[in-house]
Amino acid sequence: MKKIISILVVTLLLVSCSKDDSGDVSQITYYPQFTLIGDDVIFVDKGAEFVDEGVIAKEGDTEIPYTTAITGKYRGGTTIDTDVVDIYQIVYTAVNQDGFSGSISKTVYVIETGDLVNSIAGLYTSTVTRNGTGGAAYTNMKYVLIWQKADNTYQISDAFAGWYSIGRAIAGSDTSGGIIVANNIATNDFSFPATLTNAYFGGVSNITGLTVTPATKKLVMTTSWDAPGNPPTPYSFTATLTQVPL
Repeated sequence: MKKIISILVVTLLLVSCSKDDSGDVSQITYYPQFTLIGDDVIFVDKGAEFVDEGVIAKEGDTEIPYTTAITGKYRGGTTIDTDVVDIYQIVYTAVNQDGFSGSISKTVYVIETGDLVNSIAGLYTSTVTRNGTGGAAYTNMKYVLIWQKADNTYQISDAFAGWYSIGRAIAGSDTSGGIIVANNIATNDFSFPATLTNAYFGGVSNITGLTVTPATKKLVMTTSWDAPGNPPTPYSFTATLTQVPL
């Protein structure tokens, strides 16, 4: 799929300080126009080959160079490493001859998909309630990631399962760093050694429970949070995570 960012044309009327035969001069500035090659959201299996198709950047009818910057959202990579599960954003930027810049981006999900018998890794949609209350904004949110860190240790991208970061779309409001130790997946024996904080609001949070149902590809995770205040405000999140097949 090719995506085209429509061109923006600005007409600048330049009036000379002293009148001459040329009169007024009209100059047209063409802002960078991008044709995104391929999809703007791409899913890649862990360890698979990924080749970025890039973009075509133009100023008017003339192709111009562009730069590329990559950021791994949770694990900090600056290149796309398909051995490292993460959500990578690729930003393409071009500058026209008048110094005006433009950009376009694509998102690459590198994912490992566990069978929920031996591994709980995966890409998940999330439906969350907070203190027993949810709503449409917190239903089937896309996406929460779980990746494997060691033999029986996993990490989740957001211990609130997207309540603030996706449901309320508050930038930088993930509760990251949640560690899940799978003592025995078959018997739902898990432990949660990390004490967390919400990056936007603060406070103290802990994952308190996890139940896995392989037949339905679902996990149910509970998380507690004492939001900042005097006294702190207690919240409890219950997230139903549904694994997305790739």
